[in-house]
Amino acid sequence: MAKDFTFKKFHINAFQCGMPVSTDAILLGAWAAIEKSQSILDIGCGTGVLAIMCAQRNLKANIDAVEIEQNAFNAAQQNCTNSPWSNRLNVHHIGIEVFVKKKLTFDAIICNPPYFNSGETSNNLQRAIARHSIALTHQNLLHYCVQLLNVKGNASFVLPKVEGQAFINLLLQLNLPLQLTRVIDVKTTVNKVANRVLIELTKHSEYTEKSEYTEKSEYTEKSEYAENSYQQLIIHDGEGYSQDFIALTKDFYLKM
Repeated sequence: MAKDFTFKKFHINAFQCGMPVSTDAILLGAWAAIEKSQSILDIGCGTGVLAIMCAQRNLKANIDAVEIEQNAFNAAQQNCTNSPWSNRLNVHHIGIEVFVKKKLTFDAIICNPPYFNSGETSNNLQRAIARHSIALTHQNLLHYCVQLLNVKGNASFVLPKVEGQAFINLLLQLNLPLQLTRVIDVKTTVNKVANRVLIELTKHSEYTEKSEYTEKSEYTEKSEYAENSYQQLIIHDGEGYSQDFIALTKDFYLKM
């Protein structure tokens, strides 16, 4: 059973939701470039943690959150209602493939997308929906981002490293008007290989040339990243949490 989680300014009650609050979600919610956005969409919001983090970081934005799984929707709706920013949070019990038909557009999209595109699914359907690309394929997700983003709007994701590279390769193959603008490898310690990647895409009005990040098969070979972004984020150093991790997440974690 997923556990509840208390942040500095709000609380997440997991209720019967399939997945607990993860470090992945907290990193994404703290890192996504949503500060200047007037409208934000959280796709597959789970317990609502990303939507609420966005509401805390941007006090002017209206945030919509979409969740198809009943228990997760119930949790998200309750958590958003109980948060200090409930008047700007709207949770929809609907699949993104239906929501997109509303023809709404957003300045920013945030998504902790399903992964494990192959292999056995969990026996628990809630966890399967949360962790596997059975309800939302990455290809469909990218197409939905094109439809839902305003021009110059951005979409931010967190994925395991292998799935993240496959996600980027898929983006190239589809030739969509989305450009890779930030990529951050996440390592638990300095001596371990990266196991997560944060990805930002920006929508352009026309189809563009290949991004500088994806001219090579491995994006981490590129040394030029967006200004003021980390190329690499290490969570733990020899004394506990790294200074970069603390700087990124200190507005949320209770003990930072």
